[in-house]
Amino acid sequence: MDSIDTNFPIHGLLPKKETGALAFLGKYPHFDGRGVTIAVLDTGVDPGAPGLKVTSDGKPKIVDIIDATGSGDVDTSTVVQANDGEGEITGLSGRTLTIPESWNNPSGNYHIGLKPALDLYPKALKERLGKEKKERYWDPENRVALAEATRRLEEFEVKHQQSLSPEEKLEKEELQSHIEVLTNLDKKYTSCGPVYDCVVFNDGSTWRACVDLSERGDLAACPVLANYREENQYATLSQEDMLNYSVNIYDEGSILELVTNAGSHGTHVACIAAGYFPDEPERNGVAPGAQVIAIKIGDTRVGSMETGVALVRAMIKVMEYKCDLVNYSYGEAAHWPNSGHICDIISEAVNKHGVIFVSSAGNNGPALSTVGTPGGTTSAIIGVGAYVSPEMMASEYSLREKLPSNQYTWSSRGPATDGALGVCISAPGGAIASVPNWTLRGCQLMNGTSMSSPNACGGLALLLSALKDNNVSYTPCFIRRAIENTAQKLDHIEGFALGNGLLQVDKAYDYIMGMTNNAVEKRVEFQLQPRGIYLREPNHLGRPKETLCTVEPVFREISASISTDPQAKIDFEILFSLVCKEAWVQIPSHLDLMNVARSFSVKVDPRGLSHGAHYTEIQGFDVTDVMKGPLFRIPVTVIVPKSVEESSGYKMSCTDVKFHPGQIKRHFIEVPSGASSAGKTIVY
Repeated sequence: MDSIDTNFPIHGLLPKKETGALAFLGKYPHFDGRGVTIAVLDTGVDPGAPGLKVTSDGKPKIVDIIDATGSGDVDTSTVVQANDGEGEITGLSGRTLTIPESWNNPSGNYHIGLKPALDLYPKALKERLGKEKKERYWDPENRVALAEATRRLEEFEVKHQQSLSPEEKLEKEELQSHIEVLTNLDKKYTSCGPVYDCVVFNDGSTWRACVDLSERGDLAACPVLANYREENQYATLSQEDMLNYSVNIYDEGSILELVTNAGSHGTHVACIAAGYFPDEPERNGVAPGAQVIAIKIGDTRVGSMETGVALVRAMIKVMEYKCDLVNYSYGEAAHWPNSGHICDIISEAVNKHGVIFVSSAGNNGPALSTVGTPGGTTSAIIGVGAYVSPEMMASEYSLREKLPSNQYTWSSRGPATDGALGVCISAPGGAIASVPNWTLRGCQLMNGTSMSSPNACGGLALLLSALKDNNVSYTPCFIRRAIENTAQKLDHIEGFALGNGLLQVDKAYDYIMGMTNNAVEKRVEFQLQPRGIYLREPNHLGRPKETLCTVEPVFREISASISTDPQAKIDFEILFSLVCKEAWVQIPSHLDLMNVARSFSVKVDPRGLSHGAHYTEIQGFDVTDVMKGPLFRIPVTVIVPKSVEESSGYKMSCTDVKFHPGQIKRHFIEVPSGASSAGKTIVY
């Protein structure tokens, strides 16, 4: 028994050591997210999931649960009154609904509606329940009927082995049709699920809703809920589905919003960021003291895909609640970076309302320029890549060998198509965390930049908790600069994947506290035009390219009610030293920046570069305090492809290619004129 290792690498299950969050909490245990509100824009959050009941200081973990998609809406504009003396109403299903005597309804008006349960079920739950009901109710009878039909056909064939008469052919076809119909019905079986009557009324102080889960009108046996934000109540549709729901009531009772999950993703994300387990602290999320606003933007009707309308509604709620942080573990590809209606709304929330928006960079790596929108393409957003540590490999994936840390191969890479780096920082991209009760699991392993984003968001919640407690003001652009300048560089991981480095919460806090006297600089964001320089096409590489780069200081407000003193704008001036480590980029040595846009010329000469991807940065340092790190960065990327010639049959070969685990080797090929396809042969 001495050979059994009982020291399970528990900290790798929900990683916090890698980002310095664990060390920060050890030093400042009360700066665990208290006083910070995180809006989780996702598939919805299950309020009954483990770790999502209360915060570390006893407050409700989930402040409000909102469905911004409309998928749970019930039209309850029909108003009825109970029959005199009988206390009954007729629901829209036609059922007689018995009003409990304990209900208080001074007006006597009841708003009624109807909702099919299948409209509320996430896809995975719908599949599970459909399979269970089929096995329980359909398969036994269908198997008997199919066996009987098969027996009758076999008996007919035994009795009629000679040529058949027209009547006998018809009889055989009829028997075969029985089998075919039963087989097709079995393949096409679907469960319709229950249909619930919904009743909404005002008890004199607030609106309340009751869903007839009994399906027989026995409302006394059914829970009565108020808006979640008022009483933090939720209920379960049935013991069979274990799907928890909450309600919101709008338009004087005319719309009932039944909020359920569109998937398990959002609950997992919320637990990574802010889960709290008082009896198992090792399972805590990164910021167990933070509170959560759960906003469902994944529409159940379209397989949990987000919609533009849902995102606009969600951002309105974010600003109404004055959320400190937003976690958005969604995204897709886009042709135009840093633009579009949704990006504009997000940027407004960040720049005008002080919301820090954290998002996944995408899971489309390892190819370059695969960062997704909005996380990897929008300047106002902190895009997060996915990192995996040796401890995570051991505890989450049970790898046989101990390997060095790495970026997940599928984590999207920069640069964005306009040259911006794309990935801001990285954080652990996997975790075993809570999932909704309807999955019939307490927790589950998930990985993706969807997991690295809430890990980073939780780390930022620790920072904001400390800053609020110390009455230190901040802006989103200042927080971003702090985490970028203190992130841990890892030489064995490329910058396209890692971004500016691995988030380090403790170092970022020290950086911020060391700059508490520089109030003006906290408010200044240095906007760049262009956001980066990206030479990728062959016609870019034959000669040096000059680009006019513009840096403009933009003053961001600490809050909507506090504006920057005009005198501070007048007095603003920073003397910059411009630095670039690569000789193939030529820049001026200095820049004097005042409260106006200033431009300078950058010359990139790619002619002497070898085949492959080349990356560097132009960094601007304040000459009075270079220890602050760069105040702005201009990424420069050059891709040099290989040419394939007609004389070689347009062929290229690579021999004796060897790989280590997680290693990526890239080959860039100039596409011959007129080519429309390519073939690849791999020989082991």
